[in-house]
Amino acid sequence: MTRRSWARWSRSSARSSDPPHRRRPHGYPCGRRRFTSGLTADCQETSSLLTRSVARLARVTATSAEPDAVPSAPQTDDPPVSGAARTGAADLPPARHRERLGLAALLLGTAAAYLWNITVNGMGNGFYAAATWSGARDWKALLFGSLDPGNFITVDKPPVSQWVMGLSGQLFGFSSASMLVPQALMAVATVALLYGAVTRVTGNRSAGLLAGFAFAVTPVVAMMFRFNNPDAVMVLLMTAGAYCTVRALPKASVRWLALAGVALGFAFLAKMLEGLMVLPALGLAYLVVAPTTLRHRLAHLLAAAVALVVSSGWYVLLTILWPASSRPYLAGSADNTFMDLVLGYNGFARFLGQNHQGGKRFQLPAGYEMPHMPNPGNAFGSAGAGPTKLFTGEIGFEISWLLPAALLAFALVVFARGRAPRTDLRRGAALVFGLWVLIDGIAFTVMKGGMHAYYTLAIAPAIAALLGLAAHELWVRRGDAFGRIGSAALILAGGLWGFVLLQRNSGWLPWLRWVIAAVAVAAALGLVVAALRRSTRNRMVGMLMAVGVLAALAGSTAYAAATLPRPHTGGSPSVGPARAPESGQASELRRQLNVFGGGAFDPRLLDLLRATNTRWSAAVDRSSNAAELELSTRTPVIAIGGFTSDDPVPTLDEFQRMVRDHEVSYYLVQELKLPDSWKTATNKNAPPGNSTPTASEPGTWRPVGHRDIADWVAAHYTPVLLGNYAVYDLTAPPH
Repeated sequence: MTRRSWARWSRSSARSSDPPHRRRPHGYPCGRRRFTSGLTADCQETSSLLTRSVARLARVTATSAEPDAVPSAPQTDDPPVSGAARTGAADLPPARHRERLGLAALLLGTAAAYLWNITVNGMGNGFYAAATWSGARDWKALLFGSLDPGNFITVDKPPVSQWVMGLSGQLFGFSSASMLVPQALMAVATVALLYGAVTRVTGNRSAGLLAGFAFAVTPVVAMMFRFNNPDAVMVLLMTAGAYCTVRALPKASVRWLALAGVALGFAFLAKMLEGLMVLPALGLAYLVVAPTTLRHRLAHLLAAAVALVVSSGWYVLLTILWPASSRPYLAGSADNTFMDLVLGYNGFARFLGQNHQGGKRFQLPAGYEMPHMPNPGNAFGSAGAGPTKLFTGEIGFEISWLLPAALLAFALVVFARGRAPRTDLRRGAALVFGLWVLIDGIAFTVMKGGMHAYYTLAIAPAIAALLGLAAHELWVRRGDAFGRIGSAALILAGGLWGFVLLQRNSGWLPWLRWVIAAVAVAAALGLVVAALRRSTRNRMVGMLMAVGVLAALAGSTAYAAATLPRPHTGGSPSVGPARAPESGQASELRRQLNVFGGGAFDPRLLDLLRATNTRWSAAVDRSSNAAELELSTRTPVIAIGGFTSDDPVPTLDEFQRMVRDHEVSYYLVQELKLPDSWKTATNKNAPPGNSTPTASEPGTWRPVGHRDIADWVAAHYTPVLLGNYAVYDLTAPPH
């Protein structure tokens, strides 16, 4: 009893023992008025308490009866941590000094690694480099992503990536650095978005750092964010869409969801349908998790869809309203329309295997047959379809290092949050990134058309985010068997699969795979023992988890580090250390096919083109050849037939008009020596009537797509052979 309570009790006892003449009248020891007012106050307090209790009971009853209701304080089994970590709230406490240093180290380290010696890649993919050069010289070419500043034809992708690199070229002058540095900075931005998404959901900044680091050390990321393909900006925008969706989940924010739609709209303008492959994952996650009624969730998704259509549809509308005669032809389309390109060449044709990457150029003349060309690593097109596609060949080296661990991480997070409310943010984030991996992975697996291994860059952010989410979930439960056994399984999935991949390239650092396997197995066994002996301290468990995570990441990190210093050029770059050159027939075939992409040009040919003053210096079959000539001479070149030689431009009448109007100076045809091993008794390859123009000597091949143009030029002009090209001077009088 406190001193004050003892005093009140003493005074009350004294009053009760007073003689009758000293007591208050009517039996009220403190007087009738004071007693009445005190009783009234007590009744009011009791009434208020009962009212609050009834209201609280009503809220609890309503929450139990309505599954869509938002719980005021979700119950979790986690140990006491910050409020943001318990509820997954969007408002994070200020970062501590150590946490700020960790984020700065991650971002600056990524920037330093990706920017270091970036010009070793030269012009990267010459096809897109030529478009960047054109955009740096001409605003219309920049707007439409034209391959040449004369605006004859575009590249076969929408122009978002060209906008970034072309604007950089206009600001700083066209060069390898001005083209590739923005790509590397996109990697830093993607790492920051992943960090933000995972940190906001978990309240654990270390989990966000792990996700960002795992993304940065993925080999395909280390290659493509130092390259000039449109995949880098597409992945940045897809990650931005996922980040905005995660921000929208806690409060069912239609504003953040609309921003996600805007990000995906521009991802569509980067690489069409591939940029929208994350859309089902984001939509389903919001539909399941957002803390509002089903009607409101559907309305929010409709608003996001409108934002997506507006942010991408303006460009589609622009291509429709702009007169086709004053803009470049949309390469890859059959009728010069954007939607034909979306649904055809860059859409369902790739899934169904109906796109013809070789085009008409690879139809050999009579008497020759191209034998089967080996494609080690399945760098393009030959991987086929099947459930193991993402784990084999070059695709496996580029993306699969952490893929088994990420799939397991998805299952662990969903299982761990199984009893959480519908609106649980950690499970919602796991749905965002887990469905992203599953949907995109299945799409790549069933794709029958031409597929570069680097397409799998699209799932790299989701893989990294799942690892960060699972690491946090297992860390907060490291004191029980689930956390310890789950951590052991995750470490084994990453470490042992890294061992398998390194075994496939056993000549490179042969000791590394054994170290990774030994450390991963030792850490996993230690965690299993700790799960059986619950007396093991959490500090020891935490050390085992940290060591195991390092082992799981070691293989991917080493392969990414080996990828960075290597030069990557052409259309099908590969990751990892330099590989031994091929020998025999495969080497000869590849040497011949490399010539098809352009290769070295005769200096006399380059001088001829540099000396021209027409709108286009030359016309040549296929975009890759035109791009190489443009980069070598810095003059506009017409790409006849576009990327595959199949585009219906120019027609013979259009080409004849260009020649009459003195818009083009030279017509070029490649002339290649065919190997004797390609000879065959019967013509099995070329359809009747599809022979190429007469070559200079037997055994040579002039691969052209628009035969009518080649025949007309050969009939009216005399060629001069300069290197591998037959050169026709179109400014001379025809005969």
